[in-house]
Amino acid sequence: MSAPAVAVATAAPDGAAALDVRGLVKSYGRRPALRGVDVTVYAGELVGLLGPNGAGKSTLVKTVCGLVRPGAGSVRVFGARAGSRDARGRLGYLAELFRYPSWSTADELLALHQRLAGSEGGVAERRRLLELVGLADAMRVRVEAMSKGMQQRLGLAQALIGSPDLLLLDEPTSALDPAGRRLVREVLATLRDQGVAVLLNSHLLSEVELICDRVVIVSQGSVVSAGTPAELSHALGVRIETDTGSRVVEDARREDIPGLVAQLVADGQRVYAVEPLRSTLEEAYLEAVRGAPPS
Repeated sequence: MSAPAVAVATAAPDGAAALDVRGLVKSYGRRPALRGVDVTVYAGELVGLLGPNGAGKSTLVKTVCGLVRPGAGSVRVFGARAGSRDARGRLGYLAELFRYPSWSTADELLALHQRLAGSEGGVAERRRLLELVGLADAMRVRVEAMSKGMQQRLGLAQALIGSPDLLLLDEPTSALDPAGRRLVREVLATLRDQGVAVLLNSHLLSEVELICDRVVIVSQGSVVSAGTPAELSHALGVRIETDTGSRVVEDARREDIPGLVAQLVADGQRVYAVEPLRSTLEEAYLEAVRGAPPS
């Protein structure tokens, strides 16, 4: 049984969709992977794709790339059918599990992908992208001599060859340390400011909450929740710290704070801090996934 449709009141950004997925269905034999999925990503928007293992996230991304053929529904990249020459020419892709030739240097690898992508950026583009991902000094370093984190940043550089308008990233920060994850967040923020559309598939909910404009949660092949991180969260009360200690007023909301503080002061208490509490994206994610109907 598929999940019920999810209605979200988020206003769409101006302009045509960079990615428009409608009623996407895909099965592997008798096992359904996607059950009528709808996803839209606009230019200059960063959308996080969340879900447990086996939810259908990677199948969705590979379908957008044209690597997997849909069973039903439509997938359009700037209006072009996914997998067509026009669609492939507008997107960049970093797979979750990538394998680069161990003997190639960073410069050789990017040069190869430039030829595959038809990019005429030459050495200037390769140097710019390596600098962007913090590998400016690694042009002559072979893949086999790189750490997993360096290889992942190199993968991001290759995904950016040819200045794609839509970027598909499958677990791009899984092997990175905190400094590397911050660098990737900064790169993605810059790309968004330049009008690039990004679909980010990740298990790192804290990263998604920090950088994404909207979130789509998939479970058992269906979209079970969608919206901005703020829309997906809900109030958990207000924490108040006074000279008598700290406590949480669970049923209070942000608009109740002035009255709470006024009452405490009238009662002779000193108020040192007031904090409205909201659920995290992780809590919203777990609630959405647990509430998904069985297959």
